[in-house]
Amino acid sequence: MDLGLKDRVYIVTGASRGLGNATARALAEDGARVIITGRDERRVEAATAELGPDAVGVVADNADPSSAQRLVDGAHERFGRLDGILISVGGPAPGFVADNTDEQWRSAFESVFLGAVRLARAAAASLGEGGVIGFVLSGSVHEPIAGLTISNGLRPGLAGFAKSLADELGPRGIRVVGVLPGRIDTDRVRELDALSGDAEAARAAGAALIPLRRYGAPEEFGRTAAFLLSPAASYLTGVMLPVDGGFRHGF
Repeated sequence: MDLGLKDRVYIVTGASRGLGNATARALAEDGARVIITGRDERRVEAATAELGPDAVGVVADNADPSSAQRLVDGAHERFGRLDGILISVGGPAPGFVADNTDEQWRSAFESVFLGAVRLARAAAASLGEGGVIGFVLSGSVHEPIAGLTISNGLRPGLAGFAKSLADELGPRGIRVVGVLPGRIDTDRVRELDALSGDAEAARAAGAALIPLRRYGAPEEFGRTAAFLLSPAASYLTGVMLPVDGGFRHGF
């Protein structure tokens, strides 16, 4: 199926590795042009080189108030258009209620929540009919995950913002979607498994709870996100789609 991505332009934040990178790769492989961001200059440069000539790398932090407009302006300056954005950030610090400090909460709010809101607002002001704003969220939107208290606090609120934005932008023909990864085999998930003291046992226990009995591959997430961002998904908006191997049992 042709997703209609050829020559369309997308910003993908947090794309020097992990889920953002997998999505940028899927978009580029189908002919899209991408602007990817990350906080580490060397990783951004390496990821950009791997994606090919239709990729541009920008060192940016979602928590920086100037990043959002700079990225939107950069898309227009480099490619002359912007068709969509996928807002992906690294996970906030793990911990239980008693563990996380005020500073960890503030830092995560600036990056995960307010940074995403700024990016979405800047993109919304620039996008025309057929544009799309995507958020990489988490299964914690529906059910808290033990040991990820900050994420549990912020992700559902961001999903609520995304749903409100979908209602507001729908009349302009702009879609808003959320992608909810489960246990995808990224550096972040491996780090969380390692916190248990026995990463292999944690992974086996996690996989046993998934109907497909395995962690997802980043490219599986990337292809799903690329579809949601593409014109092929033109009648999907306001959806929060789990990519979790069937872990969520609710409808």
